[in-house]
Amino acid sequence: MTSTTPPNFSLCVYCASRLGHDEAYTQVAQTVGTWIGEHGGQLVYGGGKSGLMGIVATATLQAGGRVVGIIPKALVDKEFAYRECTELHIVDTMHERKHMMAERSDAFIALPGGIGTFEEFFEVWTWRQLGYHQKPVGLLNTKGYYDALHQFLQASVASKLMDAWQMDLVQWDSTPEALLHGLVKAAGLSATKL
Repeated sequence: MTSTTPPNFSLCVYCASRLGHDEAYTQVAQTVGTWIGEHGGQLVYGGGKSGLMGIVATATLQAGGRVVGIIPKALVDKEFAYRECTELHIVDTMHERKHMMAERSDAFIALPGGIGTFEEFFEVWTWRQLGYHQKPVGLLNTKGYYDALHQFLQASVASKLMDAWQMDLVQWDSTPEALLHGLVKAAGLSATKL
């Protein structure tokens, strides 16, 4: 795919700016980035070079995909802004970052991460259930990383503080390829392997 060819899809990936203790997190970030690039896609992400964020971006670029990084000025040095992105946008605030990421994406997926990943995932899920967008949302449950979260959310449904339809707005899977195909298909787009 050349830089003038429009991407088949644009996927927002939320994940950690750290590597974590398990090599499986690194491997899944590599797999996701490679899949995006090999299927003619575009990665939209937080613009950092460190941790899983950097691995996803590097893998996407190496597989021929486009990478759109969006990072606030305050994090340029902390998260080592990835200057090799196809597009790197340095914005003033986190709100501006998240708004631009949502605008540039056809679907959203969360990989293992910390509080920032959780916040971004829950916000885009909340926006979906409020009708602010109709874009697919997915959560990649690598090695059971999100098992406890899933149990907690099911308990919220059982307690009648959430509805089952809200849970149904999120695609949950432990297999990257299956989840990625599902999100792109749900967005009504094509993920043809190059």
